[in-house]
Amino acid sequence: MITYLAKRMAASALILIGVTMVTFALAFLMPADPVRQIAGRNATPETVESIRHQLGLDRPVPMQYATYLGHLAQGDLGHSYIQKTDVGQLIMSRLPATLLLMLGAIFFELAIGIPLGTFAAARRGKADRAIMIFAFAGVSTPQFVVGLVLLYLLAYLAGWFPMSGYGGLSHLILPALTLGIGGGGWYARILRSSLVEVLRQDYIRTARAKGLSERTIVVVHGLRNALLPIVAMIGLDIGTFMGGAVVVESVYGWPGIGQLAWQAIQRIDIPIIMGVTLVAAVAIVLGNLIADLVTPLIDPRIRLR
Repeated sequence: MITYLAKRMAASALILIGVTMVTFALAFLMPADPVRQIAGRNATPETVESIRHQLGLDRPVPMQYATYLGHLAQGDLGHSYIQKTDVGQLIMSRLPATLLLMLGAIFFELAIGIPLGTFAAARRGKADRAIMIFAFAGVSTPQFVVGLVLLYLLAYLAGWFPMSGYGGLSHLILPALTLGIGGGGWYARILRSSLVEVLRQDYIRTARAKGLSERTIVVVHGLRNALLPIVAMIGLDIGTFMGGAVVVESVYGWPGIGQLAWQAIQRIDIPIIMGVTLVAAVAIVLGNLIADLVTPLIDPRIRLR
């Protein structure tokens, strides 16, 4: 286990360095000048060059990247060009809302996807087709459409939930459900396919020959092995949601990392763009590591190497 973790950590470090290199290069290839965003349209060329020198943007890009890595090694994500604030503090201020939305979204994905996928696999026929159509609709419908429909029906007409904002559980349900509907559709489709294959295995035939009920066979013996693809998808979703769900956060006014990233992109605030991208990359790496560690607990035949 220690050897495996050491290998994964070394590989993860290389991946994160690669992510910073690509993001840094793309940020400087954008056809926009962050200094102009700071100085304003009416700034004189002397003012623009002065600001560029103060930010260190007049140096060669490789030198700027080396400086960034040096600060990053000390835990310094830099300072926002526009907000004049430490990027780490900005991200930490948005982290609780992002974590809460991530947990809520994964909860609804599992609550929707696992029952639908299990029922579809166990009841092949009309019910199966109906569930898969519903799952396909959930996957295909844009998130902003789902969000607006839920807002209109459950917040405006029914008045069950607040229209927007960040606060208690009532504020979380609609944005988390919006994300969960799309993800739940994917989970249902993946689980259905996986469970259908599992139910064809010899040990399932043996369980049926012993006279076990179909419910026990599906839920106790089949579902556990069929969940492996879902565990892998959860690992990916952790990184996706930690990077920010920009559309859903915008619809519901949720103060997450996605909103911060979108504002930074509009303003060409490179340190924030770099910081959010790095946080998302770290979350994806950790999510996949957690999924890989959980997989042997579900299926003991799998060994970590």
